[in-house]
Amino acid sequence: MFFSLSKILGFFTVPSNVVATLCALGVLLLATRFRKAGSRILILNVVLLLVIGFSPLGHLLLLPLSERFPAWSAAGRPPDGIIVLGGAIDPESSQARGSLEMDASAERIVTMLQLARRYPAARIVFSGGSANLIETPVPEAPIAGDLLEDFGTARSRIVLESDSRTTAENATFTRKLISPKPGERWLLVTSAFHMPRSIGAFRRAGFDVEAYPVDWRSRGWRDGLTPFTTLSAGLARTDVAVHEWVGLIAYWATGRSSELFPAPRKAN
Repeated sequence: MFFSLSKILGFFTVPSNVVATLCALGVLLLATRFRKAGSRILILNVVLLLVIGFSPLGHLLLLPLSERFPAWSAAGRPPDGIIVLGGAIDPESSQARGSLEMDASAERIVTMLQLARRYPAARIVFSGGSANLIETPVPEAPIAGDLLEDFGTARSRIVLESDSRTTAENATFTRKLISPKPGERWLLVTSAFHMPRSIGAFRRAGFDVEAYPVDWRSRGWRDGLTPFTTLSAGLARTDVAVHEWVGLIAYWATGRSSELFPAPRKAN
């Protein structure tokens, strides 16, 4: 139920969808006796569209998320395992084309292959089912597993979790699948902006992992006042940021995260 609701309600929390819906409402009102109201709605939302698309708003919303956890430090002993969250592979397109098709979070896959080679003794866990609510679900994990083997990773090192549809399920199902032992060192690889919610979910599941953020999507706080040069880029960045902030609030409110805005734990 949570998965279905998150998909349905999530559509109406994405700024570009909200603006488009209100623009459509304004157009419809133009053909009624509420024409003046329709004109005002259209003008307001066109202005809003331009502000969201070209202003630095998307950066300002995303940066607190992506900068929450710093880049991982390789100091200390090598990791015992590496967990990579799904969301970088387009499984339906990959299946249809017979080749690997990735999206804007492809850095997760590149990092997975790099870490698998850098730490040859570590287990590689890919957690990713299908988040498709409408079409027949095609899980990501088997595709990632085949890719790891193609790049020389021994099958005995690969653990695939194919049932999860949400970040909370990533955490719960992965912990049950691998049963981490006390003292083991596990890395969690996901997009930097997605790391706070992911860490919160894993902590709630009782799995202590170290953040390995990738896919930063900016140069850092220096981009906070940099406008976008295309409308689509600004809209996309704002959509991602708002979706993640809403996700953080929803996870905290429903008990799926350890805290509202997880942060790195202080060293003892």
